[in-house]
Amino acid sequence: SYAEPSAGAGLTAVPRSESSEAFFATMRGLCGARFEGARTFPDDPADTAFAGKLLVANVATCTESEVRVPFVVGADRSRTWVFSRANGGVQLKHDHRHADGTPDAVTMYGGMATANGTPRSQHFAADALTAQLIPAARTNVWTVTLSGDGRDLTYHLERDGRPRFTAALRRVP
Repeated sequence: SYAEPSAGAGLTAVPRSESSEAFFATMRGLCGARFEGARTFPDDPADTAFAGKLLVANVATCTESEVRVPFVVGADRSRTWVFSRANGGVQLKHDHRHADGTPDAVTMYGGMATANGTPRSQHFAADALTAQLIPAARTNVWTVTLSGDGRDLTYHLERDGRPRFTAALRRVP
């Protein structure tokens, strides 16, 4: 089972539609913000995909229904987090593209915000498309948390109820 991460401690949970709408509004309000940081879990220097690389999230494109956040790992610009209003809540998808802009074979995986989110932290459980594209990821839960002052953004992934990846990012001027 999934437990609320400590980063969300002290926040008041509200009904899903209200909490996900508040979260989406907060993300939209960050349009133009840049966050930089690093992977904080796992601590594996052999992981060449993320180890020692600067992670950058730019809240780049914001509309009434969608917020796109390119997530750059070192020089790799293939990833974008896509937060969108859908089915009375908020959805997170991972848009992966090749350098020429064409979609990767494994793209648009993610899921809807669960009922246990807050206005500053939402948990997104893997959907059926994710299970089809990446069978091992069928139990994934992605958690995106913003600090109360909006300076810190944490992206956390659990699989099978265990931590798999965490990135800690701080807003830069």
